Amino acid sequence: MMLPVALAVGLVKHGHGAGAVGAVLASYSACFAGFVIVGGVIADRVDTRKLMVSADLVRVGTQVLAAVLFLTDAVVLWQLCAIGVVNGVCAALFQPGVASTVPRIATDVQAANGAIRTVESMATIAGPAVAAVLIGLTSVGGVFLLHAATYLVSAGCLLGLRLAGTAPREPSRFHHDLAGGWREFRARTWMWSVILFWMVLMVTAFGPTVPLVATEIVSTAGDTAYGLLSATAGVGMVAGGLLAMRLRPRHPLRAGALVLLLFCLQPIGVGLHLPVPVLTVAFALAGLGQAFWGVMWATSVQTHVPGEVLNRIHAYEVAGSLSMQPVGQAIAGPASSMLGIGPMLLVSGAVAVVLCGALAAVPAVRRLERVTPERP
Repeated sequence: MMLPVALAVGLVKHGHGAGAVGAVLASYSACFAGFVIVGGVIADRVDTRKLMVSADLVRVGTQVLAAVLFLTDAVVLWQLCAIGVVNGVCAALFQPGVASTVPRIATDVQAANGAIRTVESMATIAGPAVAAVLIGLTSVGGVFLLHAATYLVSAGCLLGLRLAGTAPREPSRFHHDLAGGWREFRARTWMWSVILFWMVLMVTAFGPTVPLVATEIVSTAGDTAYGLLSATAGVGMVAGGLLAMRLRPRHPLRAGALVLLLFCLQPIGVGLHLPVPVLTVAFALAGLGQAFWGVMWATSVQTHVPGEVLNRIHAYEVAGSLSMQPVGQAIAGPASSMLGIGPMLLVSGAVAVVLCGALAAVPAVRRLERVTPERP
């Protein structure tokens, strides 16, 4: 969460603009989305911990290299994009292992996911502020050095975990594993139903809302108000993670989809030009809904999918969830030019209400029950 701030400051100081920042971030996100399915297959074929540690150690090197570029004023855009490509591939190799590691170390999978979401939300609030302080005290290169150190700490923590064992897998060809993961994903109606709905939500609601809300708030209420509302949303996500650690609905996806309805308060509130004090409540509730859904979804995947295919299935659902976000972000501008930002946000909020309600009504989603797996 420190990197977007550091990257933007560093590139602007070296004469680049928003397009350069977007190019570096896109080089990362495109490679992550493009390789995460491959990463899931690899994670199911090798020792997951070794794969995750290797990805961390490679990123120690890339972030030290980025730090050197900024510290020596030798910033070249294509080199930063190349670093983004390597980091994206490493993230694609690392991420599938997260899903399968949580059930191997946690006696309470839902509480563990709630803790993860809570800490992530706290980092969302603190990261940009820490980056700004570090840039002032040291430099942009100093932020990248600290980021490199976090990957080193991550690798050390992974090596120190006491992981439950997994059953050995019969050797098979890569494309057989890839196809097998797709069959397992397709066989679970509740899973592909959620991903289909999520893809539509990304195009119509989540994707357009972020740039449109930022533009509308900054233009009407100012930068300070937008910063306050963003922090409030982060506080709401912390509350959602904590709530998910305590609340144990019998049908987690049904409950998660209904609580996710709170997200619509954000685009609708901004679209109606409600005063900032009212929007702070809307943003907090929207963050709570997103975090609560995230915990219910992650827990359902980790407890209903067998460990031997979990990495691959997690990779498919991550790829599906992310694939439509750039489309939603891309159509935000043209759509708002035709309708206006306010009306477009109202449409996005209304669509979110309909889709979240419809998702909760899908039989396979509505009936999926919570399970408490025994620790191996």
